[in-house]
Amino acid sequence: MEIQRVTLTGKHVRLEPLGEQHIAELAEIGRGHDFWKFMLYGEMNTETDFRRFVEDLLAREKKGTDLPFAVIHLASGRVAGSTRYLNIDRANRGLEVGGTWYGPEFQRTAVNTECKLLLLTHAFETLNIIRAQIKTDSLNIRSQKAIERIGAVKEGTLRNHMILPDGRIRDSVFYSIIDSEWPGVKRKLAEMLALRDGG
Repeated sequence: MEIQRVTLTGKHVRLEPLGEQHIAELAEIGRGHDFWKFMLYGEMNTETDFRRFVEDLLAREKKGTDLPFAVIHLASGRVAGSTRYLNIDRANRGLEVGGTWYGPEFQRTAVNTECKLLLLTHAFETLNIIRAQIKTDSLNIRSQKAIERIGAVKEGTLRNHMILPDGRIRDSVFYSIIDSEWPGVKRKLAEMLALRDGG
């Protein structure tokens, strides 16, 4: 399983390797939102916060555990958010899709659906993985419903899984998609995207 920087392009979004050139736009659309309370980065209010975010992900990429992307909204040419592969497990042909966030105007649009379709297609059909994992905060019901809608299987909850920057102890809900389930999930994602497109 050879993980390399790659650009993935769909009808609505382009996922391109994350870099320092994305910091200012990420800060512009991402600062000060309440979704950060579910994530591991703490409050994100300044461009310096987003610089630390990008530098951390690039350091993880260098170690081989993560492959981060900037999400570019094709119609506007703007950065819509960020997503990545993480917890890459080459020996067991598995990885996690996550660390995903979007500016509010790109939420509940085709952006997330197409991002998941692009990332999972590349993972199962090019990287030849046998398991994709997705996790979310147990308090983030909206995220859980979105993960369940695409057909991922709920595996359970890891209790006291993480201590967040504000001191809250987070339980994490884990889901997976395995290779035999991928064709059905791909079909579901394509159908959801067609509905978003109005066709």
